[in-house]
Amino acid sequence: MSDEAAPGQVRLRLDLSYDGRDFSGWARQAGGRRTVQGEIEDALRTVTRSTRTYELTVAGRTDAGVHARGQVAHVDLPVEVWEEHRERLLRRLAGRLSHDVRVWRVEPAPAGFNARFSAIWRRYAYRVTDHPGGVDPLLRGHVLWHDWPLDVAAMNEAAGHLVGEHDFAAYCKRREGATTIRTLQRFSWERGADGVITATVRADAFCHNMVRSLVGAMLFVGDGHRPVDWPRAVLAAGVRDSAVHVVRPHGLTLEEVGYPADDLLAVRSREARNRRTLPGAGGAVGCC
Repeated sequence: MSDEAAPGQVRLRLDLSYDGRDFSGWARQAGGRRTVQGEIEDALRTVTRSTRTYELTVAGRTDAGVHARGQVAHVDLPVEVWEEHRERLLRRLAGRLSHDVRVWRVEPAPAGFNARFSAIWRRYAYRVTDHPGGVDPLLRGHVLWHDWPLDVAAMNEAAGHLVGEHDFAAYCKRREGATTIRTLQRFSWERGADGVITATVRADAFCHNMVRSLVGAMLFVGDGHRPVDWPRAVLAAGVRDSAVHVVRPHGLTLEEVGYPADDLLAVRSREARNRRTLPGAGGAVGCC
């Protein structure tokens, strides 16, 4: 996966959003399941009247049912295809795509840009309500109902203990050859005037099920079923705890992806490919 387009091609950055409820996640899958990647790649092939599919690389592969407001991807197109369609590409994509996915911007990417490896953080929001009446029907596809009162102060105290660089194996679904070491840059909770409680979770990267597992642990603290120190103890144990519940995906939204200054994009991309270990750890654990 190169950080530069091949000769004769131009790398484009796409900014997009989607409602994930009717998608089987981001990544194209065998068997004809509907995915965000498949939808956009098919639309791009159609509107450019191309005989081949141009593959997208995305900042964060979202699971089935997860939404995105600030997703970023890149695609490499032949220069002549871009020059022919650049003025009308965005409008044509809008006419071809389904209403639950939108591309908001398409433009040439700066040198060294890789949507996945150049990113320095991803910010997610998870929304939940503890209102005894349930979820506002207009928000039901984006807010989880938790039928116990939640103590936001206790959840913030517990979340603060997890911020920093750690091995999050206890909160991730392991994948062969992949590290579970991540730097959690921010984890906080806030109750809005409408009663919806929003978790803001920002990290350099996330492993599979990490955000939903972290949220599940905090809900157990917030409703009093577990003490404030329990999530930190789970983290220290370093193994999956059956008591950590992976909450449903519909409350989760990828809100924003952060990138460094243009002149640092290629450097960041190389760093992100390095194998990570914690201080004092005995050897590397997978990649990125």
